[in-house]
Amino acid sequence: MAATSSSSDAPPLAKYLASTDKKTRDKATKQLTSFLSDSSQETLPRPEMSKLWKGIFYCFWMSDKPLVQQALASELADILLNISSTPMAFDFLQGFWEATVREWSGIDRLRIDKYYMLIRRFVNASFRLLLRMHWEPSYCDQYNAILTERGGPLCSDDTRVPTSLAYHLADIYLEELDKVLEDLPEPSPPPAPLSMLLNPFFALAARAPTKITYERIQSALMEPLFTALSPEPDDEPPSRKRPRLITPTYSSLIANACSSDPESEGAVESGKLRKVLLRRMFEVASEEDTRDANRRKMYNLWKRYSEDEESDSPTAVDAS
Repeated sequence: MAATSSSSDAPPLAKYLASTDKKTRDKATKQLTSFLSDSSQETLPRPEMSKLWKGIFYCFWMSDKPLVQQALASELADILLNISSTPMAFDFLQGFWEATVREWSGIDRLRIDKYYMLIRRFVNASFRLLLRMHWEPSYCDQYNAILTERGGPLCSDDTRVPTSLAYHLADIYLEELDKVLEDLPEPSPPPAPLSMLLNPFFALAARAPTKITYERIQSALMEPLFTALSPEPDDEPPSRKRPRLITPTYSSLIANACSSDPESEGAVESGKLRKVLLRRMFEVASEEDTRDANRRKMYNLWKRYSEDEESDSPTAVDAS
């Protein structure tokens, strides 16, 4: 019902969004917010959402002043939170990632930084959306599917997906989640299911076809997280202490996280959370379709951070 009426509205709106006239683009952006947040609309046909996002992409392309770019990036990402229909919100998010993957190779070096900023804003808005939904597992799974299925930025076997998208996501993912968990509303929502939210990265680390991609995920995401979750013994010699000053602490994330079931677990203590995440990484590394070279590296990483674990950890394997 809603899809029928929207099919005639979306294409002209896309055209106005991509206009060379800033006033026309600004007006179209306001109309876009109103159009997508209309409570009478449940979803939008995929071809129409694709047309909309082509217009949105080039609307952002033509924003050429830093303050204008920042304001527009925030406005576009906030649309995700203003959409009243959950299916429409996920359609909009999927449209964003499909457009980003499709258009990425055409972005010149002068514009690339503002698109990195746009991605950061959408990652943050995505976490705020899931937080508002109390980290409902089915919605977290739907979000992960958008990232990992063909055409998604963390898909390991789709050669159309630029690897720089996975690099950037690894760089910012935990940082943006930490920001979202820093200023929580009252009453406090359930803790973030960290094992579930990191599954796309564990899966990509296991199946990444290049050494560079694996190493970026390990150095930018897995090592900083496991380091932040690891205790620093008071009697450890200075030469062996980890360089905490140059690694993030993710204090808000660690204080408001669990493994996979927010309602039953509550916030999980950092040492226990580290064990759970290491065990999950070990399980993914052990899967049949994990690349052998990546498996060895993941086992080595598990071994390094499990040295202080109790005897109930997974059985150690020869990672040599």
